[in-house]
Amino acid sequence: MKDAETTRKRLLGLAETLYDQFQEGIVPHLALPSRTKNNLEYDQEGEIWVYGDQESVRSVKTVRGAKSVLKTAYLVELLIKEHLQQNRGSTLREIYYISENWNVAKFGEQAESDRLVEDLEILTALLREDFHVRPEEDGATVFGPLTISEKTRRGERTIHCQEDVGEAGYQIPFNVDNVEFKDHDAKFVVAIETGGMHARLIENGFDQEHDAILVHLKGQPARSTRRLIKRLNEELSLPVLVFTDGDPWSYRIFASVAYGAIKSAHLSDYLVTPSAQFLGVQPTDIVNYDLSTDKLTDQDLQALRSELSDPRFATDYWKEQIQLQIKLSKKAEQQAFAGKGLDFVTRVYLPERLSEMGMI
Repeated sequence: MKDAETTRKRLLGLAETLYDQFQEGIVPHLALPSRTKNNLEYDQEGEIWVYGDQESVRSVKTVRGAKSVLKTAYLVELLIKEHLQQNRGSTLREIYYISENWNVAKFGEQAESDRLVEDLEILTALLREDFHVRPEEDGATVFGPLTISEKTRRGERTIHCQEDVGEAGYQIPFNVDNVEFKDHDAKFVVAIETGGMHARLIENGFDQEHDAILVHLKGQPARSTRRLIKRLNEELSLPVLVFTDGDPWSYRIFASVAYGAIKSAHLSDYLVTPSAQFLGVQPTDIVNYDLSTDKLTDQDLQALRSELSDPRFATDYWKEQIQLQIKLSKKAEQQAFAGKGLDFVTRVYLPERLSEMGMI
């Protein structure tokens, strides 16, 4: 995290760049890396996926480009004058509504304002947390043998993530860099896609029996969730295992934890846990455990074929699993294990998988 003055200077520097272009007779423009899978490159040193050299340019030569630059200027002014100078913050949703007062510079939809905030992160090498911008959604949760200290506007509090919370767990704040790890008795972290499976593992005492920290991903994980997982892995040297449904969309949830998301590859070094391993549900599990399944839709098949050409899935393991799933034309949810009994997932499946992976 950067201090407010550093953030202000970088945002002002962006405005000054546009002004200097005007002064020098250069058509004002902003250049950003192309955020597509074709522009992803593997950084061997950092073991992360980052953007390559392909760029997209926002230039005032076109009406669309001019509006984009204008919106950028308005947003920079908001962040400097309202957020940084007043020590206030806004949600991504609020920024969209604030723009209603910007006349021709107002955003057409929230997705547009969200992308522009991401653009500013890339252009300034900062985080939206530095801009005092926070997400709208509630945080995911953590449950397990971990003691943390959290700094809030009302002071600092210490929390044990089993003893001091209900079975929903400790809610992850939007800025997890305000959390300090004090102590733990964990052997590994299990990041879980669905709330139902997260609750099942807690109810069955999986966290206690195997000294596991359970993180509910809440579907596609928020940045704060991915940042916390990375910190647990790096600062506490805990292995991370990702447990999702067995379908192409869930594999992308794993990818966002282990490889990074395409639209936020500029944050890979901050968010990604390259050593994270996929725990399941695997296509091979559908066969080996005779799981109840649903038929793959045309959209599912298209997504799987797309993943076969995605550089993040270009390993022998993923090629084998994806090709098998296409052949089976089936997918399975985490809850499919319940068909074999409510204890099956914690007494049979997970111990077998974790043993295969050398975790227990």
